[in-house]
Amino acid sequence: MGLGAYRPTEIVDNEQICQWIDSSDEWIRKRTGIQTRHRAPADVSVTDMAEGAAREALEQAGLQGSDLDAVIISTVTHPFQTPSAAADLAHRLGATPAAAFDVSAACAGYCYGVAQADALVRSGLAEHVLVIGAEKLSDFIDNHERTISFLLGDGAGAVVIGPSATPGISPSIIRSNGEKWETISMESSLLNFRDTLAEARRAQDASALLDTENRLWPTLRQEGQTVFRWAVWEMAKVAQEALDVAGITADDLSAFVPHQANIRIIDEMVKQLELPESVLVGRDIVDAGNTSAASIPLALHRLAKENPEISGGYALQIGFGAGLVYGAQVIRIP
Repeated sequence: MGLGAYRPTEIVDNEQICQWIDSSDEWIRKRTGIQTRHRAPADVSVTDMAEGAAREALEQAGLQGSDLDAVIISTVTHPFQTPSAAADLAHRLGATPAAAFDVSAACAGYCYGVAQADALVRSGLAEHVLVIGAEKLSDFIDNHERTISFLLGDGAGAVVIGPSATPGISPSIIRSNGEKWETISMESSLLNFRDTLAEARRAQDASALLDTENRLWPTLRQEGQTVFRWAVWEMAKVAQEALDVAGITADDLSAFVPHQANIRIIDEMVKQLELPESVLVGRDIVDAGNTSAASIPLALHRLAKENPEISGGYALQIGFGAGLVYGAQVIRIP
């Protein structure tokens, strides 16, 4: 029913990234397609960004926060294990007593959230549901780590989902493959960080304490080649399955909005799906980087804003990432 986005104002280009890793603007562009990424300042939280995106989506949908029956935030970067970012946001929007919960499904989290919202509305448990992908990945990276840190950006994208006389969301495909659980993960657990820090404190070793803080704070890393091969060869099949389940073909699409992980993955999926040139493809990664759960709604928001003629058309969206988890569905563009 409505789309919203929040993009932090601070923009980090590849030249700045190369201060921290041994690389070049040319290499990053060629290997990933990324030219810039947005980073949020210290005083802007995951929930702040989610709120910015949510208010635009509600306005576009012609609704108030009080009209919401559920608020779902997909994020892996909310700094509190509990309570949820969604509960705080529901209060800010005046959505109380709407149901509120977070989804932890990494880069597939937004598609998981859409599937949940669709089920809530279809079942009659909710009339209007707010789904947001929001990430502040800059809080959980080591700028000197080169497997994933240079790819990541911050931001939030939101949609409002509600009842319709005709289906606006196809049956969703949401799955996982835990065999590859360690291919995208944190360097260490919070418990490991706590225990090692406590040991250094007990020893009253200042150098060990500093080393622990710098080395063991959980940051993201990935096995890039493994993830790349999995995404290239497996996710196009899932995208095709989503089309089949929806009962349409690639020719029926107005847009294709894959997770913004790597421009080469996106281009290969376009090729394997044999998308006609008339289908607009989300390539938000070029100046937004990889924003995990926020990447699909941000890319969809940009496509819809820059190409209003696609309103009412079909978009195929697919997310995939740490877990490994993946999800896909066809939606009608607001």
